[in-house]
Formats: sequence, C-alpha cells, structure tokens
Amino acid sequence: MVSDDSFHRPTRFAPHKFDAIVGGEDPAQLSRMAHDTASALLARVREDPDPEVVARLVSYTDEHGIDAIAELWSHASAKSLPGALWRVYLLRTLIRQDPQGVSLGYQRGAAVSHTIDQVVAGAPAPAGPDEVRELADRILTGLFTGDFAVALDRAAAFCRVVAAGFASIADDADASDSVHPDRPGELTRRALRLTQLADELIACARLWRRDSLD
Repeated sequence: MVSDDSFHRPTRFAPHKFDAIVGGEDPAQLSRMAHDTASALLARVREDPDPEVVARLVSYTDEHGIDAIAELWSHASAKSLPGALWRVYLLRTLIRQDPQGVSLGYQRGAAVSHTIDQVVAGAPAPAGPDEVRELADRILTGLFTGDFAVALDRAAAFCRVVAAGFASIADDADASDSVHPDRPGELTRRALRLTQLADELIACARLWRRDSLD
C-alpha cells in the first residue's frame, strides 16, 4: 500500500473520536482511487487467500498506522466497499487501543441487551480484553477469507452490544460519578457513534448480498 521508506509510527485515535479523516484536493479522483484499491485488494486476496498475506493485512495498521488506511478509504461513502473496509479497520484499531474499556462495555451490553447480537458477534463469555482483540482480528479476517456480509454483520452486532453497555454504564455514572462529570457524556457519545457505525455496516452487508456494494 505504501513504500517502505514512508512507514511511520501508528496514529492513535482517542476512544471518543470516530470521525472520518477527509483529505485531498480532488474528491472525484480520491473516490476512484478508493474504490479501485478496495476492489482490487479484496478480489486478489479472496481469489488466493494466502494465510500469511491475510495475517499481514489484518495487522497492517499495527505497524503502519490507521492513517495509512484512512488516506485511501476514510473519505469514501459509508455505503461503499472502501467505506466498509475502513470502518472495520477503524473498529479494530479502537478495540486495540482500549481493550479494557471495550471489553467492559461488551460485558455490560451482553448483560443488559435482550437481543441475539452477542451470539451474532461471536465473542466468548466472558469477553475480556484478549478476547475482544481476538474477535476483532477474526472479524477482519472474515472479510478476506469468509462470507463478507457475515463479517460485517458480526462487526455491527459487536458495535451494538458495546453501545448498549456504554449507554448503561453512562446511566450509572450519571447518577454517581461526581469526580468525572464528563464521563457520562463521553460514554453516551461513544454509544451513539457505535450505533451509527453498526447501522452503516448493516447497510453495507445488505448491499453486498445484492451484489451492489462497490
């Protein structure tokens, strides 16, 4: 994706920042590049899913930073192939940056949610920091080697469970946390953004099943 001499330290996203990075001076050219690179990459890997290649793709942002992916795909439509890939990479990065907080959100969400989302997501119970990191890797791997729409469904379900957990924790904090008065608002914002992310991933999964995600 990038030359060896352009590697740099990974960029860290604060847990509450899910905003897409928008850049470039020619939106049409950026859009074409995003769609072309996403389609070519996915087609090539799915045609010959070499385990070493897939492993390098899954861990790519660990070495090169999420900004390397963002430069290619973050400006794409939420309902597009590059938009879907960007969102799963971003979700994985956010999980790896705060596995403890995300795992707590997931555990609370699984306890308070009355849906099958935790079953669809496929996380073990209990889902600690190591388990949510591994789940993120499995979901991203599924984009390249398994049913693409199912992988998006799993990512969306995971987002919904964590969102429910953050919302529940925010309610508790709102009533009791006078030391960190901003925490309930931050958790609520994260819950809302995760819910939005889940909706976008589900929309992409539906388009993929109709052979309309490009």
